[in-house]
Amino acid sequence: ARVATAGPGGMPHVVPVCHVLAGGKLYFASGHDGRKALNLAANPRVALAVDLYTEDWAHLKGVLVQGRARLVRRGPAFRRIRSLLYRKYPQYAREAALASSDSVAVELTPTRVFAWGIK
Repeated sequence: ARVATAGPGGMPHVVPVCHVLAGGKLYFASGHDGRKALNLAANPRVALAVDLYTEDWAHLKGVLVQGRARLVRRGPAFRRIRSLLYRKYPQYAREAALASSDSVAVELTPTRVFAWGIK
């Protein structure tokens, strides 16, 4: 997945993220001083795209989710999101551990969803 944010000046910032879907919301994480977290603190509007590429373009699939982000910095909600991410991506805990001292979890509440190639 790739997530797009924009800071106060409107400059777009697009980066890959490890995401998880739970309860109709999307979740991902960031360093608390990372550009995406800083952008979301200033401007909670966000877009996230997930796609599956294939050489046969008749089989391209994807989804674009636009919505509002909420930064989750600590507490039970942070630990729950971290657990969801660790469950989906077992290497996450070893390779990029999330601690409330240096990370934030992001909760994306969709306001618009556009999908293609998905039945």
